[in-house]
Amino acid sequence: MLQTQLLADRLEAGVDEAGRGCLAGPVFAAAVILPKGFKNEIINDSKKLNEKQRAYLREVIEREALYYAVASVSPKEIDEINILNASIMAMHLALEQLTTQPKHIAVDGNRFKPYKNVTHQCVVKGDQKFMNIAAASILAKTYRDEYMLKLHKTFPFYQWNTNKGYPTKKHRLAIAEKGSCIHHRKSFKLKNK
Repeated sequence: MLQTQLLADRLEAGVDEAGRGCLAGPVFAAAVILPKGFKNEIINDSKKLNEKQRAYLREVIEREALYYAVASVSPKEIDEINILNASIMAMHLALEQLTTQPKHIAVDGNRFKPYKNVTHQCVVKGDQKFMNIAAASILAKTYRDEYMLKLHKTFPFYQWNTNKGYPTKKHRLAIAEKGSCIHHRKSFKLKNK
């Protein structure tokens, strides 16, 4: 089972993003502060869970977390500042929305920019080690998937209901055939050469 948080003696937020490698749609990030001693046998990196498990755990997290918030950065902003900066911006926006600010931030991955005067630590594969980061990954993923399903209704040609904007073969073929749309990231390589 994953550890609840990195530092047991501080109010700590776990943060993670979803959609960094997509060709379309915003990048989403979540910040989650879990209660001390929180336990759950299923919570893990969102990529290791199926859709049904993620949906169930989203309800658990939203009900039992002390605080949580989700934010996103648009494809236009991603194109302007690059995906790494947009991912970090989304994490900062999620942290900003928390009704209580954490004393420490546990970040999935190896890159982050200081947030206010709050200490932070980057943890590679943190969503497989700490529950607060895994919980953030689940919220970011489920909120982003939900958003892409809404976009699919207006842009069904790209099949975002199945690929969620990721660079699948069918998604790339659709772009090659029809071109990109306002939800695509123009700075990304959209077509195979």
